[in-house]
Amino acid sequence: MSQAVIAGEPPWYRSLNSSQWNTLIASNLGWMFDGYETFALVMAVGAALRQLLDPSQYSQIPVYAGATIALTLLGWGIGGLIGGVITDYLGRKRTMMLAIVSYSIMTGLSAFAWDWVSFVVLRFLVGLAIGSEWVTGASIVAELWPDRARGRGVGLMQSGLGIGFFLGSFAWLFVGPLGPNAWRYMFLLGVLPALLTLWIRRSIPESDRWERVNDQRQVAIERKRSGASLGKQDAALTRFTVTDLFVEGETRRRVLLALVMSLATTLAFWGIGTWIPPYMASLSTKAGLNGEQWASYGGMALNGTAVIGYVGFGFLADAFGRKQVTFFYVLAAFLSVPLLFYGAQSLTAALICAGLCGAFVSGQYTWMAAWLPELFPTRMRATAAGFIFNTPRFIAWTGPLISGWLTTHAGGLSRAATAIALIYIPSLICVLFLPETAGKPLPD
Repeated sequence: MSQAVIAGEPPWYRSLNSSQWNTLIASNLGWMFDGYETFALVMAVGAALRQLLDPSQYSQIPVYAGATIALTLLGWGIGGLIGGVITDYLGRKRTMMLAIVSYSIMTGLSAFAWDWVSFVVLRFLVGLAIGSEWVTGASIVAELWPDRARGRGVGLMQSGLGIGFFLGSFAWLFVGPLGPNAWRYMFLLGVLPALLTLWIRRSIPESDRWERVNDQRQVAIERKRSGASLGKQDAALTRFTVTDLFVEGETRRRVLLALVMSLATTLAFWGIGTWIPPYMASLSTKAGLNGEQWASYGGMALNGTAVIGYVGFGFLADAFGRKQVTFFYVLAAFLSVPLLFYGAQSLTAALICAGLCGAFVSGQYTWMAAWLPELFPTRMRATAAGFIFNTPRFIAWTGPLISGWLTTHAGGLSRAATAIALIYIPSLICVLFLPETAGKPLPD
């Protein structure tokens, strides 16, 4: 008999009200559309470049593809840093709506690119718009859901990315055969998320925690302007949130440890995961099969199991703790990469191994949604989460570039992917030095 039943408590899902469920749905859908839009690029970038580049440049498509994905990530990093700060000052709900409308518009515009330069500029702008979506969802779900179910909530939210990636892979099965403009149709579909903001405006509340702290911040700012002396808490409230991350020693230590872990998660994901569909295509082409079709199969295997990994992390983290589950996921991701690129001896085996990579290389992202909001107080929660989640993109955006270059010049994708996976080793070490926060109230 479970502890909840012994204590006479209802199952976790029955303790939630409609506003909490609506907040989860809105955050999940926003992140799902981000996922679709991002993986639509992964699936369609080859077709786009074959139309936008001169035929003499086709041999360099892996390099151009890597640069396009990389610059999208760079924009994502910049937008995410700005978005985290805006979320702490403007509010969780309003920033989420702004992010969804912005990336919907930018995605639609990218369908009208006329050459590679215009395409990559528009993709950079898409990245800027996408950046703040994750931090708004992670913050508002963490703040509105109860302590004992917070991991489940953010795990379910995080699964939206995998669902969106899966939809991108699935859509390409049908859109891909529609001719040289198929990639444009994929991006035009990305305009639809803007309609979600109409529902968000009516159906979800602003975070009570944020509203209370925002009121306290305004009072503290007025006191400072009047020349009154400020206590420690008021002084912290008046500091710029990015500066606030590095003032106190314990906060600074947590930021730096989590940054290393985030870098490992992000660099490995974009330096490995984005190349799995092309890798499946190359294997199938050598076997005399349809490469585009098997690229879609690989993408669906990768992203279908990622959904399980995202959700499973949240449930496991509530049951066993953030630290143990994060360590397990990172270790499993480290082992799954050589298993795919060196151990799989058939297309079926490669599909299974791609699924393992999805569950752990992708699925480990939930550690950030589950753990980061619990490590920092409300006044800087979104800034800290956005800083840690997005700053590594200023390094990780080179992952696709490195993989693309190595694929073309230095021994192929298998060697590149396995080398990039070594970044998981320092991440495993850093996990050990962060505090366990499962089931504890959020810091105020």
